[in-house]
Amino acid sequence: MQFSKSTDYALHALVHLGQSERCNNIGIKELSGTLDVSESYLSKIMSKLRQDGIVRAVPGVNGGYELARPADQITFLDVIQVIEGRQQLFECSNSRSRQHRLLAEEGAAQQHQGRNECLIEKVMYGAEKHLHQYLRDHTIQSVLDEAFKRCSHK
Repeated sequence: MQFSKSTDYALHALVHLGQSERCNNIGIKELSGTLDVSESYLSKIMSKLRQDGIVRAVPGVNGGYELARPADQITFLDVIQVIEGRQQLFECSNSRSRQHRLLAEEGAAQQHQGRNECLIEKVMYGAEKHLHQYLRDHTIQSVLDEAFKRCSHK
């Protein structure tokens, strides 16, 4: 599993917006310069984040972007699902095989989404649940707090 560069840029952009000590927003030109990514590419990413209510676009000559909600309420999972989509990471593609039927027998498998879940799918689904929880536990604010700790120790 690999996340796209768009997710990387989205997370970095949100951290930059969160650490901004200014009361105003940050323009796309400054943001793209900070992240070293093209304005057009970053604009598409920011548009997705805006549509999902993670950032707010401020119009006008001095317009730009700002966080639409507090940094401690923006989880890594929120951002990843906006950029990558909300699809399940693993789906058993071998559901018609004899082996799959053996692994999904009534006594050996649990019901998952209305069907018998094979044992391989059960392991993969469990891993996905753990990953989602880990990403839910980490917010933009948790990264800002860690960065602040590192700076204050120097």
